[in-house]
Amino acid sequence: MKKKILAVALCLVMVLTMFAGCGSKDATTGGDTITTFNVGFDAEYPPFGYMDDNGDYTGFDLEVAQAVCDLEGWELIKTPINWDAKDQELNSGAIDCIWNGFTINGREDSYTWSVPYCDNSQVVVVAEGAGIATLADLAGKKVGVQAASAALSVLTDEEAQKELGDSFGELAQFGDYNAAFAELAAGALDALAIDIGVAKYQLNSRGEGFVILDEHLNAEQYGVGFKLGNEELRDIINADLEKLYADGTITALAEKYEIADMIILGA
Repeated sequence: MKKKILAVALCLVMVLTMFAGCGSKDATTGGDTITTFNVGFDAEYPPFGYMDDNGDYTGFDLEVAQAVCDLEGWELIKTPINWDAKDQELNSGAIDCIWNGFTINGREDSYTWSVPYCDNSQVVVVAEGAGIATLADLAGKKVGVQAASAALSVLTDEEAQKELGDSFGELAQFGDYNAAFAELAAGALDALAIDIGVAKYQLNSRGEGFVILDEHLNAEQYGVGFKLGNEELRDIINADLEKLYADGTITALAEKYEIADMIILGA
């Protein structure tokens, strides 16, 4: 009798071990079942990702990511990251993607990209009455930019606007644009190079006192950046972006965040 009980117990252990090895996996590790989707984003990058007045993380990109999770039955995990450390976070598996007004141009070979979903330009914001009307007027001025941003790349790239960047008196880097706008408002900064979507949001929320120069630094596109080679997850997100555009979800969210004229899905 004892031998039979022992045999049954061993069988139960084997069965439980098998089930333990067949548990669901998250989007980082792959597998047959994805249960979570961990999005890395800059928490001070409105309207794409930021903290609202209630202390909740929100924004256009985060709401689209939530809509994707609703389609797939995943749990969305919103992970604010230091933008300088985004590659480390992605390559370590701490996040599944970088989704936050993330510029494709110049980074094509560094990530596996979703389809581009948003057109964007790099622009320059100055204080009203500063006497700066053109890019040429920035010579000798102190210009701010976010560290590790697309604007910084544009102003330091030989094939882009390095000559313009070299004409500045100083190119100052900031951890986030809120700090940069505070310096601009105080007169400690002459101008700020920034994505046009973020610039429009900041100007709308801050009221009068700032203007966007008519001349743009460049034009670019946003996409969702995955770890190089993660085509399986990329393909899922691409299919869902198309569905969400077709059913009007993305258009409605773009109108909510006042970036409808920047969306390029379905073009």
